[in-house]
Formats: sequence, C-alpha cells, structure tokens
Amino acid sequence: MSQAKLISGTQVANEIRESLKQKVADIKEDLPDFNPGLCIVQVGGREDSNVYIRMKIKAAKEIGIEAQHLQLPRTTTEIELLDKINSLNNDPNIHGIIVQMPLDCDTKIDSHKITDAVHPDKDVDGLHTMNEGRVSIGDLSGFMPCTPWGCIELIKRSGIQMAGANAVVLGRSKIVGTPAAELLKWHNATVTVCHSKTKNIEAICRTADILVVGIGVAEMVKGSWIKPGAVVIDCGINVKPDPTKKSGTRLVGDVDFEEAKLVASAITPVPGGVGPMTVAMLMENTVRSATKAAFNLLKKSWELAPLTLRPARPVPSDIVIARSQTPKDISMLAKEIGLLGNEVSLYGNKKAKIALSVMDRLKSRGDGNYVVVAGITPTPLGEGKSTTLIGLVQALCAHKQKNAVACMRQPSQGPTFGIKGGAAGGGYAQVIPMEEFNLHLTGDIHAVTAANNLLAAQLDTRIFHENTQKDQALYDRLVPRIKGERKFSKIQLRRLERLGINKTDPDSLTPEEMGKFARLDIDPATIMWERVVDINDRYLRQITVGQSPTEKGFTRTASFSISVASEIMAVLALAQNMEDMKTRLSKMVVAFDRKGNPVTADDLGVTGALTVLLKDALEPNLMQTLEGTPVLVHAGPFANIAHGCSSIVADEIALKLVGSEGFVCTEAGFGSDIGMEKFCNIKCRSSGRNPNAVVLVATVRALKMHGGGAPVTPGAPLNKQYTEENLELLEKGLPNLLQHISNGCSFGLPVIVAINRHSSDTDAEHELIKSAAVKAGAFAAVVCSHWSDGGAGASELADAVIKACENSKNFKLLYDSKMSLLDKMNTIAQKMYGAAKVELTETAQKDLEKLTNAGFGQLPICMSKTSGSLTGDASVKGAPKGFTLTVNSMYVSSGAGFVVAMCGEISKMPGLPTRPCIYDIDLNTETGEIEGLF
Repeated sequence: MSQAKLISGTQVANEIRESLKQKVADIKEDLPDFNPGLCIVQVGGREDSNVYIRMKIKAAKEIGIEAQHLQLPRTTTEIELLDKINSLNNDPNIHGIIVQMPLDCDTKIDSHKITDAVHPDKDVDGLHTMNEGRVSIGDLSGFMPCTPWGCIELIKRSGIQMAGANAVVLGRSKIVGTPAAELLKWHNATVTVCHSKTKNIEAICRTADILVVGIGVAEMVKGSWIKPGAVVIDCGINVKPDPTKKSGTRLVGDVDFEEAKLVASAITPVPGGVGPMTVAMLMENTVRSATKAAFNLLKKSWELAPLTLRPARPVPSDIVIARSQTPKDISMLAKEIGLLGNEVSLYGNKKAKIALSVMDRLKSRGDGNYVVVAGITPTPLGEGKSTTLIGLVQALCAHKQKNAVACMRQPSQGPTFGIKGGAAGGGYAQVIPMEEFNLHLTGDIHAVTAANNLLAAQLDTRIFHENTQKDQALYDRLVPRIKGERKFSKIQLRRLERLGINKTDPDSLTPEEMGKFARLDIDPATIMWERVVDINDRYLRQITVGQSPTEKGFTRTASFSISVASEIMAVLALAQNMEDMKTRLSKMVVAFDRKGNPVTADDLGVTGALTVLLKDALEPNLMQTLEGTPVLVHAGPFANIAHGCSSIVADEIALKLVGSEGFVCTEAGFGSDIGMEKFCNIKCRSSGRNPNAVVLVATVRALKMHGGGAPVTPGAPLNKQYTEENLELLEKGLPNLLQHISNGCSFGLPVIVAINRHSSDTDAEHELIKSAAVKAGAFAAVVCSHWSDGGAGASELADAVIKACENSKNFKLLYDSKMSLLDKMNTIAQKMYGAAKVELTETAQKDLEKLTNAGFGQLPICMSKTSGSLTGDASVKGAPKGFTLTVNSMYVSSGAGFVVAMCGEISKMPGLPTRPCIYDIDLNTETGEIEGLF
C-alpha cells in the first residue's frame, strides 16, 4: 500500500532561512551599519518557553538578525510590562517584538492587552488585532500569524491547488485555526471551520481536500476521518508516554500519523512538520519588517501631500492669508518626512520638537544639498529674505517634488512688539501658524533667558559672598558637611583639577588650597555677562545692581541685553549634541580675575544647572509653510551682534531627512557681509559642513536706496523714486549688489540672485539687475513672485538652485584659524566690506592683547556692526571702497567659540519706537484669535 508523501517542514524552513540570510546580506550591502533587530520578551522562566526562545534566537543569529532576550521577573506587573513594550516600540533598532506566551507571572496580566500593545509594524507574531483584521479582509501585506502562514507554505509545496479545493480547519484558536481558515479562504479554497460544538465532525473532515488540524488533542484525527488523497497539515504537538524512548515520552500531533499516512496523499510529520515553519515564518516577518525600515532609510522621495494655495487679488494681509489656510496636523507632516513617533514631541497639533536621536538613526543616509539664503544690504523695511527662503522651499518641495526643508531662526519678541513685526515670511510664502511662530513657540527663548539670568545671579552672588566671608567660612559653605559626610560635587572636582589640586577629600586641602579653591577673585570691572529679557526696553541699557541694603553697598553698573544676544543663544545654535552644548556652556567666560585669568561658568558651578534648563531647548521645532512643506525653527541669535544663523542641529537633522538628492535651505541674517560671512566662517567652520550655493535676495527698492535714493523710513510713505521706473538711480546702486555677489564667490560658492518682485517694479529694472549680476559672476539671476504667488512664483529660482548644486564642491573658508585676530578682522573687512583696513581704539587694542594672552587668538571673529551699510556707519549707502573700519572693543564668547569685535555704536538692547506694534496687538476674547500681528 502506498503511503503519503512527507511534507518536511524542516527542509522548507531551511530553504526559507537561506533565502532570508541572502536578503539580510543584500540589505547590509546598501547599509553596512544596519542590523535587523528582534527582541523576545519573557515574563518568568518556564523551561518549555526557554526551549522555544533558544530555538528562535539560534535561528535569528544564523540568518543575521540581532536577537535579544529580555527576561523579566515573575513579579512584573501589567503596567511594567506595557512600559517595556512601549520602549521597544520606540526603539528604531528593534524591528520585531515577540512576547513569549504563556506569561509566567505572579500577578494577573491580560495577554490580549499585551499582544495588542506591540506596535502593528513590529508585531512579527502577527497577533495584533490590526494584523489579524488585515488577514480577515484579505490584506496579506501586513504580518501574518506565523503558524498558519507556515501551513500555507507547506500546502503550496504539497502540489495541491488551493484554489477551488475544499478545506476543513479543525480548531478555531486565535493563533492557528481562525487565521488559517482566513488564509485558505483568500487563497480561494472553500473553507469549513470545525470546533468543539460542531456536529458530524468526522463526516465533515472526510470532505476535505485539505485538512488543517489544530485542536490540541493527541491523535484525535484517525485515518477514517480523512478523505483518500487529501493533504493533511498537523499543527498539534503533544507529549505521549512511550516506554521505548529513553525519556519515557514522545511527541505526537493531533492526527494519528500511522493511520493517516495510509490514506492521505501528503502529510506533515510531528515533529519536523509545522513546528520549524513557525520559527521560519517568524524570521520571515522580522526580515520583512527590517527590509521596510531599510527601505525607508534608502528612500529618496517623501510621500508628502502639499496644501493647495488659492492666491487672492489684491494680496490680503499676512495674517488674513495665514488664517485662510488650515495647517496639517504636525504629526502627519512628521510622518510624511520620515520621522518616527517617538522622535516627535507634540506641542498641540501645529508644532512639535524633534529628538536629536534622529541624527543617529539616519547616520547611514546621505546628506542633502546645503543652500544658504542671504541678502544685499537691506533697507529698514527688509528685502524679503525670510519670504524668499520660504518661497524657495515651497517651490522645491511642493512644485518640483524634491525633499526640501527650510531652516529658520526663532524670532525674538522684541521686534514682534516693536516696529519690525514678525519674521514668519510674508504674503503666500509664510510659516504657519504665524502667531505660534512669532510668540512663545515652544519656549526655547524663555529657557535661554532663564539660563542666562541664573548665571548672572550666581556671578553677582559669588562676588558678594567672597566680599563678606573669610576663606575658611567660604570654603565650609561651598563644601558643607551633610549628615557627617563631606564631599566635592563633580563640578567642584573639575575646578580642583584645573587648579592642579589632585585631591578628592575636602578635609585634606591645606588652608592655601582652600583659599585658592574658594576664591574666584573676580574683577568687577571685567564682567562681560549681562542679564537679558526678550523685549525691547531702552531703560535697561544701563542700570545699577546691588542697591538694596542687604547687599551691603556692593553695587555696580550693569546692563541688560535682549535675550537673543545672549551667548547662550549662540551656544544653542552652534552645539552639535547635548554633550557639546554642556562643554560649550562650561567654557563661557563671564569675567576675568584680578590676575587676568578668565572666569568661566564652570568655575561658578552652574554648568549642569544650565544644561538642565536648556535640555529641551536643544531640540529643533517642526512647523510648516502655507503649502504644507516642513520648516525647522530653532535658535535665534541676532546677525549684527551675534552670528545670525539657525542651529547646527536643525541643519544636521534636515540634511539627513531630505537625503542625498534633497535640499536644506537655511537663512543667514541681514546682508551677505554679516550673516553669510558668519554662516561660513563660524557656523560651517564649527559643523564641518560645506554649503553648495548662496541665494542672494535683492530688490529694486534697496538698490535705488544705495544709488542715492531718499531715506526709507518704516511707517512713512515711500518716495516716488521707489514707485516709479528710475534706471539711472538703480544703476548707481548696483555696486552694492556686486559687492555681495563677490562675497559669495569669495567662499567658492555659486551665487543665485533672487530679485524679489515688488508691484511697482518694471521689467526694464529687472533686466538691468539680471544683466549686471551675471556679468559680475552670479551663477544666475531670476525674478521671483513668491510673495504674491507662493511656491509657483519661485519655480525659476528653484530650477536655478537645483542646477547650481549639481557640481558645487569648491567651498572654502575666508581665513585660517591660525591667523592673528587682527589679521582675521582685516581679511573680513577688506574682502567682505571693501574696507582698506581696520583700526582699533585704545580700548579695543587692550582687549585684543588680553584675549590673545588668555589663549583665545585662534578663535574665529564675529564682527558686530551695523546691518544698514557695508561700512560701520549706517548712514553710508552703496558700496564705498578703501575706508577704515573702527573696532571700538572686543570680548570673547568662548562657549560659542568666537571673539566679538564691536564696530561702531551697536546696541544689544533695542528700544521701542514712539508707536510700537503693541498698539495694534490684541486678543479677541470671543474667538480666542490674536489680532494685529504682521
């Protein structure tokens, strides 16, 4: 009598494993640092579970999957287990999660709740309700339950056609019977499910061309139940006494194998049938999940759905335009650009913070093209640099289907409530919601303010305590005995190390060492650290502190700056990670001691506290444009008194998110002589990044001003010179544009001139600018109408940027860091401003010598000068040559990593005008809408 063909699960499983091994190798060829990850979670320590776990781990390692076994104690509670699973859900290195059942625990845990806690995208067991639901409706693209899927693979290898066959599934368990029936149905079999309440079960089984058995009763199905020639898949595994075996037992299935093999045409053995297939399909699901993750890393195009613009005529106010567009939910935008759920901290549904861990997850992805948007020397009204940045990115992303991110600074509230208004762009090229953007956003500037003022408070307090205490008393208070124990804090140990005192026991210091440790001996005349507030307040430009009787007469003249002028803001913008930020904060010099040595934030003991205040502020903020394209808003250093660029971490995250064929467009404050110069010489020197192109924003209005036009005054009507065609006046102003084009070329970058169209401009005026720009070496010069038309109005600009970046690899810095501070200043003044030389006042000369002697000579220079002129005098327009630039004073921002040279009268605290914007700003208490912002 012929016997059934054995369907070897072991053999098929081995074939699948070999195939998976190759798939993993293929992934690693594209992503060498990528490893598929599987985590098996076990509660308790049942030995039968341990056997299965060891089997899974062994199979995973053979394939190339990094498998880890997370074993939790029997005392684990449901909430603790859910917390562990949530952590694994959020781990980008884990692609598959298995919760080993049954749970061996002392407390009651709902197993269904646990399996549903595993994210559907990592549920490689296929037991999540969502994955089960997909199977039930015929969507087989998700994770299928491993045992039923293994059964289907074995049936395929039996040679029988499932389509049209009668299939009987014996058992309706969630893990085997029910999903097996669904899979058979979607393979076009006619399926009957039998269970404990089914009548005439034997007769029904005899109708089956395919019989799948998972009933959990040893050898229940006899040969008489089986239709001759049927295919039998036995999913059962039971232990049966067998005195002939050394163990005294043997494994059997739910089918009486010896009887069934005489009737069936093909049958799976137990063991060696379905069992190995379950593990193989588990590995298949894990590799499928890892492949999807790898694909997302390699994916070159986002699946981003732009928002539709419907430009109105005449163009309404910025606030009306902003409110006419409904922004996407920010979590949707985050997903579109490739961010994971745990990398996004939502602040409502229109803004979010992005975790720095994104950089590590995407480290193997190529970097995008890096474009800086700068401008010519602006009028007091501004020339639309932020608007152009937004319009360009809307064009690249929404119209050219390129991955593109705009990186912008967070605006200070000073200008928002002063005269300039907001900084969200304008017209149909804006960041929305503009109210959120221009006001508190996520509180980063407030965090900078708090950190800055904590350091200021500690500085003055330390001077006070040193003035009012003897060495021993001061030392005892700095290193107190608590519960009989006395020890140095970590930051105090660092100070001891800097002082060359190699001791860790506070009681072992000599009186001389105690005094050296306890006294910073700050010279109040050298204090460089100012308190800050994020509003314009002219009466804080010079104040006296310490006038209360409690301060015992220790007063000093001091001042406030606006918050964005704080060195901490520059540190936030230049830090590359949390550790780098902490190191930079520790190095900030607040004053010098009476011997001329720098006193740092670390000496004052505040580094850790500052880092804690700024921990969340280091994460960039995600917002969107009017066309639903991504914007990263982060940090806000002023360009005339600091380095004027958004953060390095925002740019780094964006460069990874867009990938090698994408574009990151970032802005640099004011004209190229200020913001772009510092972007290159300070920011790119610090980050090591090489930009690919410069977009230089110009307007007919600004060039006419530089040609000798009437003064441009905010709030006053424009002279008719600006609203009527005047080619002669425009031509006289062109040298300013040419100097800025030269500035970009000095860094080896292609310069694209973006002429921001105003309604009174004429074609002849535009043609004059374009012709002069190209003759001067610009890569291209294009007219843009993004203010009135959104991204569509910057389409030609986007094309020019794409083309300019194709072979742009000639970036170079303007000067070597080893040059003297004076030579660096001369290089900047001569090449960027057109000056003959810099001249130092007596004060600046002393500052220069002090900073050089203190070891700061190799830092880059941050020139703090007026934005209204290429010279140090805001009233001088055009592009004068051969002038002398006066440097009045110098100080170090050693945490930020540059030396500041103050040129001319630059105030770090703006004042309010006679009629500030606050007159128009109001809250509609009925609708909750903010009114009057622009």
